[in-house]
Amino acid sequence: MNLIELIQTALQNSLVWVKDLGAIGVFAYILIYNLATVLFIPGSLLTLGGGAIYGVVWGSIYVFIAATLGATLAFLIGRYVAQDWVSKKIKGNVTFKAISAAVAQDGFKIVLLTRLSPIFPFNLLNYAFGVTQVSLKDYILGSVGMLPAIILYVYLGSLAGDLTSLSTKQPLSSEAQAAQWVIRIIGLVATIAVTLYITRIAKKALAESVAGNPTNVPPPD
Repeated sequence: MNLIELIQTALQNSLVWVKDLGAIGVFAYILIYNLATVLFIPGSLLTLGGGAIYGVVWGSIYVFIAATLGATLAFLIGRYVAQDWVSKKIKGNVTFKAISAAVAQDGFKIVLLTRLSPIFPFNLLNYAFGVTQVSLKDYILGSVGMLPAIILYVYLGSLAGDLTSLSTKQPLSSEAQAAQWVIRIIGLVATIAVTLYITRIAKKALAESVAGNPTNVPPPD
């Protein structure tokens, strides 16, 4: 059994334990989700589990709370505890450099769009935002962009019903397939929007830099 399988088994066992706890299991579920987020463990299985245990409505609420708290905790660690480590981790990454420049202009919009887009790694992005100029308020409010994907995964988890079947591929109903396509389209639109927005800000910053640099001013005639 490799590391990924061990982690999946551990998460599945933790979900069974959460379900057996009853009402207080919600707090255990949120805590486990927070730890997974901070430790760079993908939360898709936990999100599916939220749907299997609590259903679509409450599952979406609990997962959103858990994901937002976990993301905020990682953000604070990145900003106040592990700033040097995070800076080294993203050093040389053109995308993160562009995001860093863009959040100085409009933090809420950038956080929202990157949360909607599937191309940005959720766990690393939490830490990366910590070393940018985005305010904690804009970061938390922008996390609402996670909701569409959360609702989809919770819905898929609610269809499974049995926690033991979450890690196996299940045939999707036509409604589930339609929901997947809606989320993909939203993600695509968000990816295009954030790319165009970041590019525009980068061009503006470059133009201002050139305009303010005396060495680039042509000599008078």
